[in-house]
Amino acid sequence: MPYQNIEQHLAKLIEVGISLSAEKDTSLLLEKILMSAKAIANADGGTIYTLQSDEFLQMEIVCNNSLNIAMGGSHEEASRFAPLPMYLDDGEPNYSNVVTSAIHDDRIVNIKDRHQDMHYDFSGAQRFDDANNYNSVSFLTIPMKDHHGQMIGALQLINALDEHDEIISFSYRNALLINALASQAAVALTNKHLIDELEQLFESFIELIADAIDEKSPYTGGHCRRVPELAIMLTDAVHNTQQGPLKDFVMSDDERYELKIAAWLHDCGKITTPEYVVDKATKLETIHDRIHEVDMRFEVVRRDLKIKQLEQQLSDEEYQSATTQADSDQAFIHQHNTGGEFMAEEDQQRIVDIAQRYQITDYQGSQSNILFDDEVANLQISRGTLNDDERKIINRHITVTIDMLNSLDLPAHLANIAEIAGGHHERMDGKGYPNGLKHDQMSVQARVLGISDIFEALTAADRPYKEAKTLTESLKIMKYMKDDGHIDPDIFDIFLRDGVYLNYANMFLKESQIDDVDIEQFLS
Repeated sequence: MPYQNIEQHLAKLIEVGISLSAEKDTSLLLEKILMSAKAIANADGGTIYTLQSDEFLQMEIVCNNSLNIAMGGSHEEASRFAPLPMYLDDGEPNYSNVVTSAIHDDRIVNIKDRHQDMHYDFSGAQRFDDANNYNSVSFLTIPMKDHHGQMIGALQLINALDEHDEIISFSYRNALLINALASQAAVALTNKHLIDELEQLFESFIELIADAIDEKSPYTGGHCRRVPELAIMLTDAVHNTQQGPLKDFVMSDDERYELKIAAWLHDCGKITTPEYVVDKATKLETIHDRIHEVDMRFEVVRRDLKIKQLEQQLSDEEYQSATTQADSDQAFIHQHNTGGEFMAEEDQQRIVDIAQRYQITDYQGSQSNILFDDEVANLQISRGTLNDDERKIINRHITVTIDMLNSLDLPAHLANIAEIAGGHHERMDGKGYPNGLKHDQMSVQARVLGISDIFEALTAADRPYKEAKTLTESLKIMKYMKDDGHIDPDIFDIFLRDGVYLNYANMFLKESQIDDVDIEQFLS
């Protein structure tokens, strides 16, 4: 039924204005605009068009009560309707269509009866009527402009109805009210577009940072792009869980977006980390891999052994034994130069023994061990390829990340980005860095990001210093980390139970890494 008095109309306009300003989804915003306009004018149907690149109009929302049609917004898309060209084939403005004409002339077009109208081509409306056994009579078409006066689309209502649901024309008063609504709607749409554009600009800067890190290190660049995917997947699973300590965790759309941005930026501090540390593929690598220098020294050892054999200082048997030992020691150094998850103490001691077993004489006649002290220290690295000093350098990236993010003047809904991004190297037992935070001092999002960061690193196939691990190998390591107080056990269980690990694997891992996993052995 139509609104009976001007007070009701104004109240409805105010109500609609408040509602439009609160809606964040553009398609739902358009739907609210059309439904409100239909209610004010008591129209049977209506359509909202948006202007695309000044070339054509796209139907976004279509609604008709009598035919029970609802497309776009919260219903199926209306894009199956052909767009309306703003210009004819010869480049002239399209004045034959009532909607395009209203936009070209920037005027309200109120048609009492389209059957008697001689100005516009209603053949499309007639085909629609014939196909649906409908009778479209009265049309109200109102162009929509942004705050710069630029056209952004049009609102069209069809068949105004009286209190007996008989078709009537749209009144002058209703035309003014719908025009006021269209102005409100245009402002809301423009604001939404501006917000979307700013978010796109913000995200493009974030991707720019990731690309810059990618240029420094293709390994870290891939990491920066994969971790956000996994973090969102895992947080959605935590959000949806119906059991365990996290069953009450709820994440809003703003919090989800905040996590996404934090995940993208969680390693932004690595932009200051030297490449030789980030990309250190072997224990002896600095600017280049010094294993080749060690190989050259072993060639000198073999040469000296051969000379001693020829000078009969060594018997053939002694020579053979010495060269076999040298071959074994050289191979051992090569094996442990690549790094790994763990190096036993006896293997570390053998590095010292090898260094002291062979003496090299330089061109000045000075003698030294075959391995220098810093080379011995590097080859004794128990995990990975970084020594203590290099580990401090790379660990500093997290404090740089926090400082960088804290320096940003972020809006309220992104205020926790630094806490989330800066917590992915903390541990549940308080032994992590940089702040030694414990489980209860960290947000769920930060704990999720920590697990995502670790799983991506374990399974990554583009790391220079290790082979990509299978799912079972990776989850076994993470089970140890869970038991050791490193990662959140409840989130890890959801990671397993909801199959997040497998969904991620199917997206990013090589087929050879995806083995059959018995998750029961890893659950709490």
